[in-house]
Amino acid sequence: MAIKALAWMVRIFEGPVYCYHEIVHNRLVVEEFTRQGVIFVDSIDEVPPGAPLMLSAHGSAPEVEQAAADHGRAVVNAVCPLVTKVHHELKVRANKGYTVIYVGHAGHEEAIGTMAVAPNVVRLVESEEEVDALEDQGGPVALLAQTTLPHDEWSGIAARAKERFPDLWMPGRSDLCYATTNRQAALRAIAGRCDAVVVIGSANSSNTVSLTHVASSVGCPRVLRVNSAGELPDDLSGVVGVTAGASAPEWLVDEVVDALHPANGIESVQAIEEDEYFPPPHQLRDLLKTVWSAASLSLATVPSGLPPANEDRNVAAATMLAHTG
Repeated sequence: MAIKALAWMVRIFEGPVYCYHEIVHNRLVVEEFTRQGVIFVDSIDEVPPGAPLMLSAHGSAPEVEQAAADHGRAVVNAVCPLVTKVHHELKVRANKGYTVIYVGHAGHEEAIGTMAVAPNVVRLVESEEEVDALEDQGGPVALLAQTTLPHDEWSGIAARAKERFPDLWMPGRSDLCYATTNRQAALRAIAGRCDAVVVIGSANSSNTVSLTHVASSVGCPRVLRVNSAGELPDDLSGVVGVTAGASAPEWLVDEVVDALHPANGIESVQAIEEDEYFPPPHQLRDLLKTVWSAASLSLATVPSGLPPANEDRNVAAATMLAHTG
């Protein structure tokens, strides 16, 4: 959703388009958007008044969202709906007087944005030992999570938190991203019989790094993370497993598999059929309606190579990114 949304922004607006933080944590995706004129910034102060601005998929602090809306900017918030869910849960629990234990990685953009929703009540933990070290405030306690955590990491900390706080509140539906957990499940199904596993994705991608940990924990003797096929070593042999982080485009996977050139063919393993769909952010849908209405009235040409918004479900993010170029 986020990649497609930024692809639309590049087509709709006269450049440059600005993006607060990397749109997704994938180096090649960010480099491609940079080539197309997108400017990635780490502060809203770097964005000129009136310039089109997108907020990244990882979620932003409330004060960042407010600053983005100032000075007449056209702002599209591409935050993942699963992250929005966690923000909402944190706000509700904070308003009800809870201390909130947040399981996440210090310094990660998603964790920073989430904790900023209610900084006075949230406590960040990264291990079971840190749960043990928490001070008991005597009131109700809730447990939330960064969406890209490995399931094993989350489950161990959650179990310890339940032991420590027997009346612990947890959301009815897991905070963990389905795209993350599905990839981990598929990798667990193959890693034990692989001589090596190649994980495609960037070093700053939490869910990509989690995949490398999963492969190692299952017992695969050799686990490699690469950004692209050009980083593959030339000494891989035997059975090689290939997986990718959630924001890695499909063409990267195809290139890696082609470069490996398996002599005995390819076996595809799928843990679950994914049918989740996130429509474009509502701010972008409003912009697209305006563009198409204006084009219809003036008989002008609508942005080429990209479908109307109501056909967005059927178009892959990699296709949108390629057509934007």
